[in-house]
Amino acid sequence: MAGLLIIFSTGAEASIGVNYGTLANNLPPPQQVAEFLLHSTVINRIRLFDTDPHILQAFANTGIAITVTVPNDQIPHLTNLSSAKQWISDQIQPHFPSTNIIRILVGNEVISTANHLLIRTLIPAMQSLHTALVSTSLHRRIQISTPHSLGILTNTTPPSSAKFRRGYDTNVLKPLLSFLRSTSSPFVVNPYPFFGYSIETLDFALFRPNPGLFDQHPKLLYTNMLDAQLDSVYSAMDKLGFSDVEIVIGEIGWPSEGDIDQIGVDVATAAEFNKNVVTRVNSGTGTPLMPNRTFETYIFALFNENLKSGPTSERNFGIFRSDLTPIYDIGILRPTFRSSNPENNTATPVRASPEKRWCVTKAGAETVALQRNIDYVCGLGLDCRPINEGGLCFLPNTVKAHSEYAMNLYYQTMEKHEFDCDFDNTGEITTIDPSYGNCEYQA
Repeated sequence: MAGLLIIFSTGAEASIGVNYGTLANNLPPPQQVAEFLLHSTVINRIRLFDTDPHILQAFANTGIAITVTVPNDQIPHLTNLSSAKQWISDQIQPHFPSTNIIRILVGNEVISTANHLLIRTLIPAMQSLHTALVSTSLHRRIQISTPHSLGILTNTTPPSSAKFRRGYDTNVLKPLLSFLRSTSSPFVVNPYPFFGYSIETLDFALFRPNPGLFDQHPKLLYTNMLDAQLDSVYSAMDKLGFSDVEIVIGEIGWPSEGDIDQIGVDVATAAEFNKNVVTRVNSGTGTPLMPNRTFETYIFALFNENLKSGPTSERNFGIFRSDLTPIYDIGILRPTFRSSNPENNTATPVRASPEKRWCVTKAGAETVALQRNIDYVCGLGLDCRPINEGGLCFLPNTVKAHSEYAMNLYYQTMEKHEFDCDFDNTGEITTIDPSYGNCEYQA
């Protein structure tokens, strides 16, 4: 599977990402997807399951953080350093830094394939790719990791007893975690309460009121399955001495349609689950074993994928239809946009004010130029606190969004002369209020 990515951190508000899978024959052009995510949602990061150049080009100059994936079948080939250097040269360098590539995932759930060749070559391939990044001075900007299913764990109930499966613990996962620690990269897991629930545990999986799961050893009560899954991963890492390595949740989601005999698979339940995930990971509550943390989260998935095989649910994890209207809303749409318009099925601004003017960024403006705008405005001593970490306008955490706020702040402060919104031809004036949520743009 592939889905919503979550990284934990302390003291910072999480950001929401989404998995952008393309196993469908009815998807909109990548450029349209990039513009939609940038202007109509608060999503500021995506994960791709390959390095599709058309998608990478479409997200250039958006500031949206991109995670790319090396397909499993390429892993053995990349153990060779010259092949790894060539891969970086062909797949990454033509797009970086205009496309904000932040992470390369080597394969997907490799250990769960039980393919000995892939498992044996996984860490050498990761090491070669990291060395290739070092040779191009990109290693401080781009991380290397690999995602795992929870099949790597055993004894997961209660969470404090969880450990990695024998044979993989010291031979594969210990050296893998050592590599991640040495390169300041995260441990990526794909927890799916959807694949772990039964009729009896449905409320536990969906964050509904339930009796909970009491972990006797640390005397902790678990009220939802996601917390239990995350703490099981943490416990297994801790047993090997790697509790300090950051955890990233690479996929999480719930399908909106399933086979006739499936309980709890419908649009309302999918919306409930994903909305609760977003609320939970952003809450700062953390988990019983990892308190006071927020989680960077990648939801599975952006679109339904009609060419996927398997049960009906596999083709129905999307949160948007192919015309970019929401199947359901989980709180990631900007309030200033109407995301479902039966007239033209496009995202349409809903708050216009002919009397007021705002300064916003021009489409296609270079990220470097927009960063200069931020540095200039905030360097003047104007109040940029709302776009600092923890501020009301910090999310989405992109150069474009922060620059837009700073440019408008300058424009309003300088009494709204048209030339005060030029910013070397990167700004333009609009009557559409760019405010969203609790983030208010001056006017």
